[in-house]
Amino acid sequence: MQHWKEGGHDKLCKQIKRSGGAEQYNANKKYSEAVAVAAEACAEDTKGQTCYICTQASHWKTKEGLVRMCACRGTAGFAHVSCLVEEVKILTAEAEENNLDGDRWAEKWRRWYSCSLCEQAYHGVVACALGWACWKTCVGRPEADRLRISAMSLLGNGLCEVKNYKDALTVDEARFSMLRRFGASENDMLGVQGNLAGTYHALGQREKALSMERDVYSGRLKLHGEEHEKTLLAARNYASTLKDLHRSEEAKKLLRKSIPVARRVHGESSKALTIMRWIYGEALYRDRSATLDDLHEAVATFEEIQPTARRTLGGEHKIVREIEKSLKISRAAKCTAVAGGMESLREAIAANLLVLPVDIEP
Repeated sequence: MQHWKEGGHDKLCKQIKRSGGAEQYNANKKYSEAVAVAAEACAEDTKGQTCYICTQASHWKTKEGLVRMCACRGTAGFAHVSCLVEEVKILTAEAEENNLDGDRWAEKWRRWYSCSLCEQAYHGVVACALGWACWKTCVGRPEADRLRISAMSLLGNGLCEVKNYKDALTVDEARFSMLRRFGASENDMLGVQGNLAGTYHALGQREKALSMERDVYSGRLKLHGEEHEKTLLAARNYASTLKDLHRSEEAKKLLRKSIPVARRVHGESSKALTIMRWIYGEALYRDRSATLDDLHEAVATFEEIQPTARRTLGGEHKIVREIEKSLKISRAAKCTAVAGGMESLREAIAANLLVLPVDIEP
């Protein structure tokens, strides 16, 4: 009505129609905005570098700058978001043409969110830009198409990476409703419930998140067994929320059971084990009834995992920064306890003299 009265209908609505409709038009617009934000955020890191795909500093068509935000070092891993998108579009098209499934399909699809060089997931604004890229690419597919549904998941994760939890919740709830309507498999339903729980956690609705994470963990155990990576992820998220709700004993009990399994399945240097041990260390020293031995163990845990996290994830990764913050504060907590006893530590925490780390999403 505003367009009819004030003008603009003929220009904007024709543009929307040419783009393939309102949803596609919005996805294209959000993608362009996200790419610009990512390139600007990476400008200092990428100065003087070239894209490892097209070998140019500026993209030949879009003129966009370079990004990285993975675990690559030195001169490796710089790329244009557009080049990354074109590369993964070719891979997924080949996968569809050859009717790939299971692990072979996942290997191709993984390029939407992880670097092909260091094989680590992108994070921050680059993950968000790739989430919008994937949604922009798949939004025109039929509602029940598996690529479209997977793209919704990727978009929700990308929005969480930039702390846009409100929009992420909208995406996750829409995906959950759609899968339930289509009668999706238990595996798929557990996956979207896990995403929803993570978003609730990030929004501060932790009791709601805990209930859902308990169900997801129980479901994964029954469906996959304790050694499956999805079961271990569910255990980690469940323990993280228990810890943040000050139910430290329950969190520690679950992690003492899960950490040896994660070590056996993923290896000592894996991201999965590192995050699990970080949560365990947090549960140790943030416990309101922590002992001096707990503080010693927390500090030792952070000291062990910090170099591994830096090596595998890169120094700028948010998890690395949180581990280093936890290490500093746990050391301060231990010094306070050694100097004045555990009661002095609890008084310091109560008086906000010992700053606790900011929570990040599980």
